[in-house]
Amino acid sequence: MQNALWAVLVLVIGILVLRAITRERREYGRFKRMRRTAARQRTYRRWLVESLVLLGGLSLVVLLAAGGFVQPVLDDVRSAPVIAPALDALAGGLGIGIAVGLVVVLAGLIAVTVVVGRSATEIPALGDVAALIPRNRAELWYGAGLSLNAGVVEELLFRLALPALLFAVLGNGPLAFALASVLFGLLHLYQGAAGMAGATVLGLVMSALYVATGSILVPMALHAVIDLRSLVLLPMVVTKAHRIRA
Repeated sequence: MQNALWAVLVLVIGILVLRAITRERREYGRFKRMRRTAARQRTYRRWLVESLVLLGGLSLVVLLAAGGFVQPVLDDVRSAPVIAPALDALAGGLGIGIAVGLVVVLAGLIAVTVVVGRSATEIPALGDVAALIPRNRAELWYGAGLSLNAGVVEELLFRLALPALLFAVLGNGPLAFALASVLFGLLHLYQGAAGMAGATVLGLVMSALYVATGSILVPMALHAVIDLRSLVLLPMVVTKAHRIRA
């Protein structure tokens, strides 16, 4: 059983590393040189399907192999000396305050994006993602699709499935979530060092939310909102992409 789990882990990591090093960097390099929206939309469409099939498929394979460790890895992290007292505080009612605070922060982020974006001359971004930003109304729909897809399949793989598999072979919950976040950052290799670092930090934040709430739906929703802000709201506010016909 243990050997089989190790084999699944090596296979998944190998696929993710290969995707990050070859397909991600090479395809994004070509995408940055595209000027015709028809070509860009075809690439968006292919990325959307490939992400859904590949990451969704990997999630299914990993959960079939290590689904029994989903709850044990959560229990292991929650019992860690540093984390357990914080979770006790959450159980005392602070959790509701944090949930409300999260909603307020997201609403504030959206409001600031709208207000500041109206006077911005270019879309702010962390890492090499400028070419990825939709440029017209038709591309915005793909931006929305990619955002929602990422929120679901990436969280399913990197916050639910992979930590369970890593815990099954390593026996350490905090380490499992940390390594999964590093792999999540690696998937953003095409964005450069800043993009990878930002994605890794985001992965750790999503992991903390998942551990604190016990619901994968929370990081899924937050991830989707963050991506929607970048790929839909910002281009609408700053470049008025929704007014530009393809």
